[in-house]
Amino acid sequence: MSTATVTSKGQVTIPADVRSQLKLKAGDRVEFVLNPKSGHFEVIPATISIRSLKGILPKLRKPLTNREIEEAIAEEGSSRG
Repeated sequence: MSTATVTSKGQVTIPADVRSQLKLKAGDRVEFVLNPKSGHFEVIPATISIRSLKGILPKLRKPLTNREIEEAIAEEGSSRG
């Protein structure tokens, strides 16, 4: 089991063996997610590439005009009050 110490600034160095298993490199981000069943936090690599999101949304049938975009923005703004 790996352990780490919290500094006075609230920082923790992730142990090398954990970084290796998570495939983390310098500059990578991690997320801390509470597991509601165990009550423990999980460290999740947040290294997803923006390129991997390509194609996640369906293409529009036809491009919107500037007028349609402005109308949608105005409609959403008026519904928020």
